[in-house]
Formats: sequence, C-alpha cells, structure tokens
Amino acid sequence: MFEVSAVRWLRTLAVLGATALLLASSCSWQLGPFIPKGVPPPPGAAVPPVDTHAKGRPADQLHEWAAAHSAALKIPVTALEAYGYAARVAEVENPNCHIAWTTLAGIGQVESHHGTYHHAILSPNGDVRPPIRGVVLDGTNGTMRIIDSDPGAMGSESDTVRAMGPMQFIPETWREYGVDANNDNKADVDNIDDAALSAAGYLCWRGKDLATPRGWITALWAYNDSDEYARAVRDWATAYAAGHPL
Repeated sequence: MFEVSAVRWLRTLAVLGATALLLASSCSWQLGPFIPKGVPPPPGAAVPPVDTHAKGRPADQLHEWAAAHSAALKIPVTALEAYGYAARVAEVENPNCHIAWTTLAGIGQVESHHGTYHHAILSPNGDVRPPIRGVVLDGTNGTMRIIDSDPGAMGSESDTVRAMGPMQFIPETWREYGVDANNDNKADVDNIDDAALSAAGYLCWRGKDLATPRGWITALWAYNDSDEYARAVRDWATAYAAGHPL
C-alpha cells in the first residue's frame, strides 16, 4: 500500500540525515559560482489535489488533467499522470522541496522519451516494456566506470552497471530510493509511477529546495553530473511549462 511506500520514502531521507552536513559541504565546493540562467524552470500548469492514500493506482486521479495537456506537450498521458502525482506526493511529504512536475518531465524526456525509447511501450499501469537499459558504464567510450556493490540484487551477473528504467536509475541508487507508487506492493524501476516518485525523493534529498537556483542545480548535478544534461532538462522543463515542447 502507499502508506508503506511513503514511510519508506521518508525513512530513507531520515537515515541519510546524519550525513547531511557532509553532503552539503561536499556539494558546495563542486558547484562553484556558476548557475545557468533560467534555473529553476517554471512549475507549469497547476496539478490538481490528489488523495495520496487512494486505493489502486493513485496517479489515475490525474487522468483528466493529464489528458487535457498530453497532446500539446507530446507527453503520454500515463507519464504525465506519473510526473504530476510524484510532484504532489513530494509536496505533501516534503513541502520544503518544491519540486515541479516540469522538472520530472524534463528528466523523463531526456532519459527515455517518457518511457518510449527504442519503441518501448508505456502501459496504462505505468509499466515500460521491453525494459529500457542504458549503455554499460564500464569506463569505455567516454562513460564513467561505476561498480555495483551488490550486482545480484538487481539480477545482474556483472559488477559494472547500466542505468535502468524510464528515469534511468543506477542500481545502487534505486536500492536506496526506489519506492512503490502504484500500490502493487513492489518498487519497480521499469514502472514510470515508481520511477517518477523515486526520482522526486532523490532530487528532494539532494537539492533540498528546488525552488532555489542552487537547490535545483545541485539536485540535477547529483542526478547526472553534467552541465549539458542540466541545461537540457532545464530547456525541456521550461518548454513544458510554456505548453510548447521543443
């Protein structure tokens, strides 16, 4: 049930709270003085209130809202429901975060075309099939080398990793932040509801207040340590807020 998921989401943040000062200090020297213009991007169309304890797939509550904006934004209805719901849950569970659905949609577009990359199919329940996997992060071809401390946990026999799912989580990050958002009693990296809410939790933890330029860019650099990536997400989020995708 969602109650368990929400508690787990908050517990993850609480457990990590002991390292908050260390993380804050380590981020400060990496950030430097430069923050690109247009950060944070606008929040976009207001998301209607939702019942975060609803039975079934809670994101379905936003169907009317998502359907009204989907065609103009060129975002699948199911994906837009997931982004809007994740932003609403974050508002309830972490009101100081101020994450907007437009930021989640920008990440979803850059990472996987909202769960449709390479002709993947996004189902009404949020499942993405076939699963989307990134390139092997083994240090070749310009990639970072990232070692999975527990490869068997995600069904892999290799200690090198691939980013997974519509929001492209690294396995270890998913194990810490992955939550069940659609009440099917499992946290599935290949479900866009679960992935969007997990991304919101991760971004809120790393950025603290995404309504501030420093908070937003800190969160995006934690998600993907690349200026180009952050600018791409900013541009897509800004376009979605304006109602005119790039």
